[in-house]
Amino acid sequence: MNLKHASVLVIDDDTDVLTAVRLLLKTQVKEVVTEKNPENLRAILSRQNFDLIMLDMNFNSSINTGNEGLYWLGKIREFKSDAAVIMITAYGDIDLAVRSLKIGAADFVVKPWHNEVLINVLTEALGKNVKSKSAGTDNKNLVIGNELIGESAIMQEIFYKIEKIAPTDANILILGENGTGKDLIAKAIHQQSLRAAKPYVKVDVGALSENLFESELFGHKKGAFTDAREDRAGRFEAANTGTLFLDEIGNIALHQQAKLLSVLQNRQVTRLGSNQPVAVDIRLICATNVPLAELANENRFRRDLMYRINTVEITVPPLRKRSSDILLLAKHFGKVYSKKYMKAEPEFDARATEKLLNYPFPGNVRELQYTMERAVIMADDSVLQPKDLIFSPIEQAPEMSAPDELRLSSIEKNTILHVIEKNSGNITKAAKELGITRTALYRRLSKYDI
Repeated sequence: MNLKHASVLVIDDDTDVLTAVRLLLKTQVKEVVTEKNPENLRAILSRQNFDLIMLDMNFNSSINTGNEGLYWLGKIREFKSDAAVIMITAYGDIDLAVRSLKIGAADFVVKPWHNEVLINVLTEALGKNVKSKSAGTDNKNLVIGNELIGESAIMQEIFYKIEKIAPTDANILILGENGTGKDLIAKAIHQQSLRAAKPYVKVDVGALSENLFESELFGHKKGAFTDAREDRAGRFEAANTGTLFLDEIGNIALHQQAKLLSVLQNRQVTRLGSNQPVAVDIRLICATNVPLAELANENRFRRDLMYRINTVEITVPPLRKRSSDILLLAKHFGKVYSKKYMKAEPEFDARATEKLLNYPFPGNVRELQYTMERAVIMADDSVLQPKDLIFSPIEQAPEMSAPDELRLSSIEKNTILHVIEKNSGNITKAAKELGITRTALYRRLSKYDI
């Protein structure tokens, strides 16, 4: 079906959103109907059929479930509408939007959106193969970028999240243990962004010494310090119009964080030894292996900087949490290194496969990569035996988790449940009592599947 012949219903309690969509679509579709109150859905759908429904994730309505968008998505299906439903979400609710795909949504758009992106989403939602775009379908996306590989459900959600946030300019924070592939995710976001043809600059800020931090990031003028023999642009200027990836952001000192925050707020840098600010236009991606709970401690990390860098967060699971990807990755690295060292592509003896799948990989994907490189080089035969798989002696197995009832996550979940129950399900009141925003509470509700 052509978009020109489609009828579209838009449900959002933000009048500005309704106006913007109506103006955009009035020349693109046959009909646009807008509605502020989702409680009028039954009456509207009883009078008219729609090809597409755009549904906001959050409403200030009498239904306070913590995930109103999912509630009304279910109601649309109860009302026997066969329209393709596109969820409208803010950056902070992307995890919830991904969840909506599993219960029947065709797709979602992140506001504010680029008009051409919205038109493409609507067009694709009218096609027959919309279902293939959601995470966990038969048409799985196994590879994004060079070596970002996975078929597990958790990686499919990450791939889908990358696809949705890459075309925006949202600042991204990537969390995960060492060796999980945070740098590959950052590169994949850049490659799928509107800045893909522009510079991509990576800086390991955690490795910069006290003296090099400002010079490397912000640049310097000749004579600014003893070894400054010429003018030099910093990494912010080098990344201008493109993407700046700051790795190990959790390891910089508080006074360095203050300087970084100033640059991000003002979108300009001043080289050491100069009084002249230079405007910069960058898309910022940060990564750290420091757990989010530790970053939330203001004695370690400034909260105002955390909000600035964390418009959207992506948590990369350790390899032991995505065991269905281990053999897929092992075969990939076997192919890469057999080609590099001009050897036969390796196969796996059943016992070798078992050894791989039973190992916890404390060094994550990086450890598996080096294990396979060593095996390809040293094995006497193309069929790998258990003895050919030698794991790194420098890695330590992950510590056993504390009993569930003692874990901080359980304490947080139980606290949220108690406060919501105390406030009779009213999310606004619950968020206020917890001292967090509604959006932050929605994210936790999604995280704990409440």
